[in-house]
Amino acid sequence: MAERPLRLGVAGLGRAFGIMLPTLERDPRIELVAAADPRPEATRKFAEEFGGRTYETTAALCADPDVEAIYVATPHERHAEDAIVAAERGKHVLVEKPMAISLAQASAMIEAAERAGTALVVGHSHGFDRPVRRARELVERGDFGAVRMIHAQYYTDFLYRPRRAEELVTEKGGGVVFSQGAHQVDIVRLLGGGRVARVRAATGAWDAARPTEGAYAALLTFAGGAFASLVYSGYAHFDGDEFCGGVSELGHPKSPDAYGGARRSLQRAASDTEEAALKMARNYGGAEHGRRKADRALAPSHEHFGFVLVSCDRADLRPLPAGVMIYGDGEASLEPLPGPRVPRAEVIDELHAAVRRGRAPLHDGRWGMATLEVCLAILASARSASDVVLQHQVGVPS
Repeated sequence: MAERPLRLGVAGLGRAFGIMLPTLERDPRIELVAAADPRPEATRKFAEEFGGRTYETTAALCADPDVEAIYVATPHERHAEDAIVAAERGKHVLVEKPMAISLAQASAMIEAAERAGTALVVGHSHGFDRPVRRARELVERGDFGAVRMIHAQYYTDFLYRPRRAEELVTEKGGGVVFSQGAHQVDIVRLLGGGRVARVRAATGAWDAARPTEGAYAALLTFAGGAFASLVYSGYAHFDGDEFCGGVSELGHPKSPDAYGGARRSLQRAASDTEEAALKMARNYGGAEHGRRKADRALAPSHEHFGFVLVSCDRADLRPLPAGVMIYGDGEASLEPLPGPRVPRAEVIDELHAAVRRGRAPLHDGRWGMATLEVCLAILASARSASDVVLQHQVGVPS
């Protein structure tokens, strides 16, 4: 007998929800029943599309007795407050990355879920991507020996996509370290065993009109001796999707004509207010959302987060949108993976299993807190020009 769908309420119908929507509407394990957002155009569209109840606040959404779980997709600075309210009302929580913007907030979220006996899953991050998970499975199989080194790099236009003013303030969770570092750190922690011992990093904030971190480089040393180098730039010049066969981060083919599109679009905004309006137009319910096929179309390839290479004793492993390349002692070969039938289904795997079967998720609160700790360490190390030793790391469950 099939398990009944999980009745999901959405807190925040912004860009994150719009990107996650192809998953939520295709996965039969999810039923969208309610949503909260202060924008009437967003809640009106949600009611039209899904017939769900709508609210102006997360607190009102969490009071809905028919909602079993809340997907917290509000701005970063609200994650902790909204997740705690949900747990206190007995709701399971799927919270967007980063789970919070301070370790104290993350700890409070974990404690609230534990008191309530509810599940807390942190995602989506690209650590859920099927090729990354398959690379981890190959590592765990042991055929290639121990992981010795990981290199991850990605170059995007992230900093020049339309932003709310708060998204350009680091203290409010803005900049690439919180938003993009959470993806990259999650990937290398999964591949390297989870427990990062110390971090040394530098960051770049090179555009006075976008006064937050737009780039970073970091060296992570794991408890077992492996190390990982991370490089990220969101300054909209080189496009890291070139290293992934021209496949975009969300798994769609990318046209060369799209180059420079973010900066061109941003030129339409002459003020912070106009830029925020551009962002709202791209969000769910906005005038521009859904106009592109890619907004709701099924991607033919798996999602990715740029170039990743895992060096083991007897092979290098490279997750790709089509599978995992294995560069062995005598030959190189691709272990292909079938294309996704439901994008980001791995997120629902963890959430559904946690709620319906009581299975502990990999991306639980403590895992999310450990990833956040590394992101905060990148910022702290860049400020102090010294190593930062970590205290809240957890390993990858067997």
